[in-house]
Amino acid sequence: MSWHSMYKSSKFRHVYGKAGSREQCYEGIPITHSVHDNHFCAVNPKFLAVVTESAGGGAFLVIPLHKPGRIDPHHPKVCGHQGSVMDIRWSPFMDNIIASSSEDCTVRIWQIPDGGLRRNMTEALMILIGHSRRVGLIEWHPTCSGILLSAGYDCKILIWNLEEGVAVKMIDSHPDVILCMSFNTDGSLLATSCKDKKLRIIDPRSGKVLQEADCKSTRVNRVVFLGNLKRVLTTGVSRWNTRQIALWDQEDLSAPITEEEIDGLSGVLFPFYDADTHMLYLAGKGDGNIRYYEVSPEKPFLQFLMEFRSPAPQKGLGVMPKRGMDVSECEIFRFYKLVTLKGLVEPISMIVPRRSSVCVCAGPQLISLKEAYKRPNPAGLRASKRDRRTVKGIDLLENITPNTDKELLKMVFKQQDEIRKLKDELGEKDERIRQLELELKNLRNT
Repeated sequence: MSWHSMYKSSKFRHVYGKAGSREQCYEGIPITHSVHDNHFCAVNPKFLAVVTESAGGGAFLVIPLHKPGRIDPHHPKVCGHQGSVMDIRWSPFMDNIIASSSEDCTVRIWQIPDGGLRRNMTEALMILIGHSRRVGLIEWHPTCSGILLSAGYDCKILIWNLEEGVAVKMIDSHPDVILCMSFNTDGSLLATSCKDKKLRIIDPRSGKVLQEADCKSTRVNRVVFLGNLKRVLTTGVSRWNTRQIALWDQEDLSAPITEEEIDGLSGVLFPFYDADTHMLYLAGKGDGNIRYYEVSPEKPFLQFLMEFRSPAPQKGLGVMPKRGMDVSECEIFRFYKLVTLKGLVEPISMIVPRRSSVCVCAGPQLISLKEAYKRPNPAGLRASKRDRRTVKGIDLLENITPNTDKELLKMVFKQQDEIRKLKDELGEKDERIRQLELELKNLRNT
């Protein structure tokens, strides 16, 4: 097999990671020291939520996304749980609704005011009681707003109907602790990884296990569906104690399609998949780097693209939904990285650069010589003083009706040129306003 048939050039090979500046970070956050393998961070276009250290129960901060900077030590918290908070997830349908699970064996639904919290919130919108041990994972259904899944250390998955506040289904096919859950695109399948080293594909409606893989040689930690490719990706540890990833066919888990060893570190690898670009991101707990790959339905299946490096280790990562991306900056993915040692939440944008036109060969700009001769304007087309206005050196002609198509075309070109000049001037003013706002913010901080 030739080299060209195995490896192909990717249009995302130049994607790079850009860490946010200090003005874009959130500082002074007492990030939790829990050793539970979770992200402890959730984000949507309106709010950033971070699990924090708290005495006498569990709590998490909710910060308006447009208010970065140093957080007040007395910033209001959501603190209704009686035990440490283990997982938080924003609703994908309502930006003000967030779910949390805790060591107190409950799942709680909270409604955050539009402007953020002004005082500590202790009263939950709904309290879901059904687990006999602490609840480590929660997951919203991707297509139904009233369905939430929770997995506890009692080895059970409960499916909650939030309109009635009751559990409508219990899945008890796991003999040990459930480590990860992932829905497919339409929510018709649920993939789980368990401490018994098995990967399962489950029908959430019936609770029946459709496929099961016995990973005796590896320990599977995390699992994620890869969009509409009918593939499942797992991260785990091989028999030689090296971190590895494996790609599976969701309809046949008898053997992985491909496996790849990553490194010899011990932190859990968290996978993040972007179904729009078919890119896979791998971030290890305690690592400072984020690797990214392109996933394809044919060989080589997983193609390594590049790696974002940072000296600060990450405890967890929140991911912004696609509707919160800054497409004007060519942003295709955004992480919110928890740095426990600095009490910092740092945004990291993955950017695909625009195709440059600097080196493109272009022909000369030509015009027709027939239109080069300018005839004097007829008497009826001359603009009088009352018909002419000047805006900062730019003439605007009013009430002039062209007689021919050529004259109309010339007027259109002239107006387009005037509009372009005005847009350039407006852009310069906007840049100056942003600089002044930044200087004012710096003066207030000092």
